Amino acid sequence: MIRFPFAGAARTLVAVAAVAAAGVAAAQDKVVFATNWKAQASQGGFFQAAADGTYRKFGLEVDIQQGGPQVNNRPMLPAGRVDFLLTGGLLTALETTRAKIPTVIVAAFFQKDPTALIAHKGQYKNFAELKQAKTVLIAKSNQFGFWQWLKADHGFTDQQFRPYTFNLAPFLADKTAVQQAFATAEPLYARERNAEVDIFLLADQGYNTYGNMIETRRELVEKNPDLVQRFVDASIIGWYNFLYRDPKPGLDLIKKLNPDMDDKKLEAERAEVIRLQLVDSGDAQSKGIGAIDNARIRDFGARMIKAGIYKPGEVDPEAVAVERFVNKKVGMDLKKSPTAN
Repeated sequence: MIRFPFAGAARTLVAVAAVAAAGVAAAQDKVVFATNWKAQASQGGFFQAAADGTYRKFGLEVDIQQGGPQVNNRPMLPAGRVDFLLTGGLLTALETTRAKIPTVIVAAFFQKDPTALIAHKGQYKNFAELKQAKTVLIAKSNQFGFWQWLKADHGFTDQQFRPYTFNLAPFLADKTAVQQAFATAEPLYARERNAEVDIFLLADQGYNTYGNMIETRRELVEKNPDLVQRFVDASIIGWYNFLYRDPKPGLDLIKKLNPDMDDKKLEAERAEVIRLQLVDSGDAQSKGIGAIDNARIRDFGARMIKAGIYKPGEVDPEAVAVERFVNKKVGMDLKKSPTAN
């Protein structure tokens, strides 16, 4: 899910590679990594790898190009202006196969997608009761995405649909309203305005997409797989360090790049990433962070066809991702209790 509350510069291109660690060769491969939103804790592992020197240790000088409401980094990837793109869920990846765009997913850092529906605390007993809500606020960009799945699989109706404009005011004013949310963002924003909410992850209801995936050009995979492997491995280690070691380097860099973030917001968001087990769950627990299972992608594609989002044969789940750069248990030795931080 993409959110649009950002104000400020439309684009920031920032060199974020840390000072070279001892023994690292002077020559570094320069790559551009574009995100789909401004710097925040839900992207923390990548900033950790930049700030603590992990990318440098893997021979990489990484420039991070931030996203934002007026920034569409997606076309920059096939055009060769960025090398790696942080993308959302599998619906977007399936769309690239329909459009025959020559890109591919090489790692999935959220095993559970954080897209959710939220309701005022105690208003509805469970997810099934949400379909009784008179108003469900959904972004227009998702009206023909997961909203179609919610209708097909869970009985929601278009009579409930109202456009979500990324302004919490309508939801806060209506105690019976339900709204789409990014589980690590809108619930925290609502709490800042003294409104407690119940969070219903779509991932817990059968919407089995990945989130925070790394996409790159097929040409780069074919011609320079070593570069792709080093970027994926370093990012994985960055995430282990961010979750299980001292996250301060990554958090400080995020604050530097995104002044809208402060310590309280970042710690709360990081805590939600851990509590909801977005990163280190499912296959990641046995195969390592970033794990991909092509069978799961095929299953998700079948679910979206069943929901009527795609026609049979319109998209190619087999072309979405490659497993060759993940599932290798990279960095798992760095794990320790998150409560130690």
